[in-house]
Amino acid sequence: MPLSLQSFPTVGEAQSALSAGAARYMGGGTLVVRAANEGDLSFETFVRATDRSLREISVADGTATLGASVTMAEIARHPELSTIASAARAVGGPAVRNMATVGGNLFAPAPYGDFSVALLALDATVHTGGRELLIEEFLAGRDAFDGIVTSVRFQLPAADAFRFAKVSRVKPKGISVLSIAAVIEEAADGTVGAARIALGCMGDRPMRATAAEKALVGKTLTEDGIADAVAAIGEGTAPLTDAVASAWYRGEVLPVHFRRLMLA
Repeated sequence: MPLSLQSFPTVGEAQSALSAGAARYMGGGTLVVRAANEGDLSFETFVRATDRSLREISVADGTATLGASVTMAEIARHPELSTIASAARAVGGPAVRNMATVGGNLFAPAPYGDFSVALLALDATVHTGGRELLIEEFLAGRDAFDGIVTSVRFQLPAADAFRFAKVSRVKPKGISVLSIAAVIEEAADGTVGAARIALGCMGDRPMRATAAEKALVGKTLTEDGIADAVAAIGEGTAPLTDAVASAWYRGEVLPVHFRRLMLA
């Protein structure tokens, strides 16, 4: 079946074309082109928007706004995004990072979507068609989402507050066994004042580790202080079984890598 590509100068025009049916929006193409190559017959047309705002990165007053077409490579080398660069660099190899976009990553099914795990830990908001959605709300409903994501926005964490780890069998660009992102804010007395932890591959989409978050608050980041959080990190998860790892394996190694990340 022949496939066509339609480009539009504005998001609104692209949205109209997308709504006509048998079309799929294409950001960097790492997901939808692969789907076409694998025989997905649910669409006949790639739709893309060339609106420059989709490629913009803005950092002002501690708030970062990333256009949906910003690539992982652009994030990784941006001087004002160095705090979160580790999460962007975790996505594929250099060729993939030059194409993979923020918007596309939000739709990436596990075991992909490592940057979305970071966005969940960062408590990002997702912007689309004049609407602003909490990232948890967006991720919960993304299977039925029929709009175009235009940008994400989040508060940049302090330099030592953001932690990220990707576990894979093939380094440096292997598919995830699991990924962990955390924003840990320490109080003046050295205890954890607030914690927001997100996990990848421990469900069909990024998820919060709320039990571990609660267990960390008021504790120190020491072996004894994190013990309850390590014990709780797998609570509520439903790990994947796929060609990369079994659910059992993911469940076993999650507390090991979470402990290392908290003590790093």
